[in-house]
Amino acid sequence: MPANIVVSRHIDASPEKVWALVTDLPRMGEWSPENDGGSWTGGATAAAVGAKFKGLNSNGKKKWSTMSKVTVFEAPRSFAFDVSVLGLAIARWSYEIEAQDGGTIVTETWIDKRGRVATLVGGPASGVKDRASHNRAGMEKTLEGLAAAAES
Repeated sequence: MPANIVVSRHIDASPEKVWALVTDLPRMGEWSPENDGGSWTGGATAAAVGAKFKGLNSNGKKKWSTMSKVTVFEAPRSFAFDVSVLGLAIARWSYEIEAQDGGTIVTETWIDKRGRVATLVGGPASGVKDRASHNRAGMEKTLEGLAAAAES
């Protein structure tokens, strides 16, 4: 059964600053324990609805790439992108940003879109048996790193 994981964190920075960091996908590797960054493709140079991004990922000695397409871009509140590998849907990642208490609450959501084949192949390919637990821990670490960058 597909999983949805939601993690939120308060960041002592403006929504605009948090937005600028969250939507800069090539920098995501600075905060994520699994994503190593990547690059815009197909003529895209920044996030916008329809923009495509090649993500580079690793877990120990395992390495793989993904393709992402931005599906939601509503500055400075809502950002989402769908991820695929070899044409197979893998996930939707989204970020909701809300001003609160002189800072920002950022909520990161992972929606598992893997079918049976992607689930069976994904574990051995990525070295991750329990993707939901792995992603929750990674999301907490990502938001911790994002907060450190935004608050500096």
